[in-house]
Amino acid sequence: MAEVYDIKITLISQIKNCPAGHRVGDVFYIKRHSPGGMCMGALNSLMPFITALRFGGSFFWEKQEGVGTFCCPDPEVVNTFRLERISRTEQDNIEA
Repeated sequence: MAEVYDIKITLISQIKNCPAGHRVGDVFYIKRHSPGGMCMGALNSLMPFITALRFGGSFFWEKQEGVGTFCCPDPEVVNTFRLERISRTEQDNIEA
């Protein structure tokens, strides 16, 4: 079975206030379940990238392996999220 990693999602910027209430600095974790409180539009747009990172993938255009920066689909708000694959030691320190 393939190794599955946890993912940290951090909201790093936005153009204007998000109707879902997200603010810069919000952090969500993908473990065995979807993160509570995350907008469905943002989560759906990030899911292909989350899946790639969860199974060890990376993105050739990113300078750092296991990291990606992506936006939500709302063209007025443009929440920008940083996705990071979490190391095993970090995973042990995060509550389920």
